[in-house]
Amino acid sequence: VWPNMVAQCVRYRVPVVLANARLSARSLRRGQRFGAILLEAAAAIDCVAAQSEADADRLRQFGARKVHVTGSLKFDVVPPAQLVQRGVQWRAGIGERPVLLCASTRDGEEKLIVEALAGLPQQDWLVVIVPRHPQRFDEVAALIAANGFAMQRRSVLGDAGVAADTRILLGDTMGEMFAYYAACDLAFIGGSLLPLGGQNLIEACAVGKPVLFGPHMFNFQIVSDDALAAGAALRVSDAASMLTTAAELLGNQAALQGMAHKAQAFALQHQGATARTMALIAPLLS
Repeated sequence: VWPNMVAQCVRYRVPVVLANARLSARSLRRGQRFGAILLEAAAAIDCVAAQSEADADRLRQFGARKVHVTGSLKFDVVPPAQLVQRGVQWRAGIGERPVLLCASTRDGEEKLIVEALAGLPQQDWLVVIVPRHPQRFDEVAALIAANGFAMQRRSVLGDAGVAADTRILLGDTMGEMFAYYAACDLAFIGGSLLPLGGQNLIEACAVGKPVLFGPHMFNFQIVSDDALAAGAALRVSDAASMLTTAAELLGNQAALQGMAHKAQAFALQHQGATARTMALIAPLLS
């Protein structure tokens, strides 16, 4: 579709900017199979604002000409104060128990996590599982119940606190992810235990939460590598090692707080992509 769109923009002299651009090595290989039609479209784009040097290099190989590295717009996210406060209130209702959040989990991952949790000795921490797709909420609830865990659902919890014997809280609501991050001590990023490419970890870091993720973060390769280098995140090999690592961190407040500070610093350090992108767009509007 987009080669036709670019062609029509060129025809009517409408500038085209590709902002927050990311191109994986896999996508580059796939795109190059289509040959001239995509190369021509890429060359016609007036300005490309790439997330990283690696993305910029691949975009140039793809045929883009005016490529600039501006960073990821996702780093400029501002955690909504209302949602952060909501999460703080939830945490007060949870009590002193440490909280592990499994955020944006995908099909197949909840089974791995729940079964691995069943194999661990009884823990005093609460696990919050928030599936990425709402159509799977009931399916995940049934999975948790089938494994014998005491569970509550956020959708029916309202303003009430989490019961002391609840092992798993199912986050079956939409638009509250920042509240979930604010309520947790440690966040696991879903989509990474299976070869699904991972999910955005920046929101967790922006709220000052340490991050765990699995071996499959290829859709967020640069940012996940940078988070590891900054000490804001740890990579785990599977669900069992994720829970073991979580147990170690949740039992070591000094290490957990050190990672939390590094996570927030990492998020703040990479801000500014919005301003850099707008500086590229402004001349095209004059």
